[in-house]
Amino acid sequence: MTETTDERTNFAGTYFDRDLVLRLARWAGRIAWAILGIYLFTWLVSFTQFLIQFASGMFFYKGQNFVDVIASFTPQLLQPLPGFLYFFALQAIGKVLLILMDMEDNTRRAARNR
Repeated sequence: MTETTDERTNFAGTYFDRDLVLRLARWAGRIAWAILGIYLFTWLVSFTQFLIQFASGMFFYKGQNFVDVIASFTPQLLQPLPGFLYFFALQAIGKVLLILMDMEDNTRRAARNR
């Protein structure tokens, strides 16, 4: 929902400040992108460090087979997963706030037109 230049009506049934909800939705989106960026950056640094150590032979031990080598990659692949979950959760919160504001606005308009 975008901000309009219409005069603000002071409807007694509204329990929130429209501008505050819009700011909160925008901040949720910004924080979501920041969290995703931080998680991806730390994952990239960690994965690069792991690949350098893996290429230098640091992860090969006597008796280690192919399955053990594959198992050493698993933590590296799961590391950015919380960042993606936080990102999608914060994006969803921002969108739900906007949807709820639209629903309230549509309900108010429908009540006025009766």
